[in-house]
Amino acid sequence: MEDMEMEDEKKQQQQQQSLANSLVRVYADGIYDLFHFGHARSLEQAKKSFPNAYLLVGCCNDETTHKYKGKTVMTESERYESLRHCKWVDEVIPDAPWVINQEFLDKHNIDYVAHDSLPYADASGAGKDVYEFVKAVGKFKETKRTDGISTSDIIMKIVKDYNQYVMRNLDRGYTRKELGVSYVKEKRLRVNMRLKKLQEKVKEQQEKIQTVAKTAGMHRNEWVENADRWVAGFLEMFEEGCHKMGTTIRDRIQEREGNSQQTGSTHLLQNEADDDDKEEYYDDDDDESEEYYDEEEYYEEEKRQEEKRQEEKR
Repeated sequence: MEDMEMEDEKKQQQQQQSLANSLVRVYADGIYDLFHFGHARSLEQAKKSFPNAYLLVGCCNDETTHKYKGKTVMTESERYESLRHCKWVDEVIPDAPWVINQEFLDKHNIDYVAHDSLPYADASGAGKDVYEFVKAVGKFKETKRTDGISTSDIIMKIVKDYNQYVMRNLDRGYTRKELGVSYVKEKRLRVNMRLKKLQEKVKEQQEKIQTVAKTAGMHRNEWVENADRWVAGFLEMFEEGCHKMGTTIRDRIQEREGNSQQTGSTHLLQNEADDDDKEEYYDDDDDESEEYYDEEEYYEEEKRQEEKRQEEKR
C-alpha cells in the first residue's frame, strides 16, 4: 500500500516537473485602448500563470471593436504597437476574433485562455459569455482586474476637465480646427480662463487687505466689508464687459451670415473659410474685455481711495 502511494506521488512530481519544463501557450485578448498599467498587470498575471508560459495577445481591429464595443481613442495599429512594447507579451495577434472557438485555438496551438472572470457579451446579441466555450472545456485561466483604472476612467477624467485640456493644447500651439473647437467657443474659453485668473488674484488681494487691517489694528469686519464691496464691484464690471464682448461677437457673426446668404451658398462657404483663416471676428491683442479697465491701475486707485478715507477718519 505504501509502495503504491509512493508511486502515485512520484508520478505527480514527474507531471509537475514536465509541466514546468514544457512551454505552455497562453492566450489573452482585448481592445487595449489607451494602454495603461491595468492592462499590463492583467498580462503579467497571464504570463506568470505557468512557470514556462509563452503569452500570445490578441487585439481586435477597429471594425470589430466599433461594431461590438464602440469608438476607440487609438487606432488598431496604435493599439497593436502598444502591446508589442509590453515586456510580458511574447507575440501579438492582430485582427483577433470577438469570440474564441476551437478552430482558433488549434490554429495558434493555444493551451489556455487568460482573462478576468466577468462575463462579456458575444456577437449573438443573446447576452452569452464570450469565454463560455473555453470555460466549458477547462481551458480558462482567471486573472484579476486592477481596481481604480480603466480606459473608461481615463476618458471620463479628460471629459470632466475638457475645457482645461483644450486651453492647454491651444497654448501649446494646436489650432482650434485641430481640436474641433469653434471660433466662438475658443474665445469663450479664453474669457473664462481670464476670469478665473482674475478671481484668484482678487482673492489674493483680499487676503493681503485683511493682513494689513490686522497690522494697522483696525476693526477686521470693517475691512472685510470694504473688501467684499470692492470685489463684488470689480467682478460685476468684468462680467458686464464679458457680456458686451460676447454680444458683439454674436452680432458680428449673425451680420456676416446674413450678408453671405444674399450672395449665394458658394460665396457663404468661401467667406466662412476666409474668416476662419484670418480670425477677423476677434483679435486677442484687441480684447475688449481688457480695454474696460487696467488691473494694476484699479488696485492702485482703490489703495489711494482707502488711504484717503483713513486720513479723513483721523
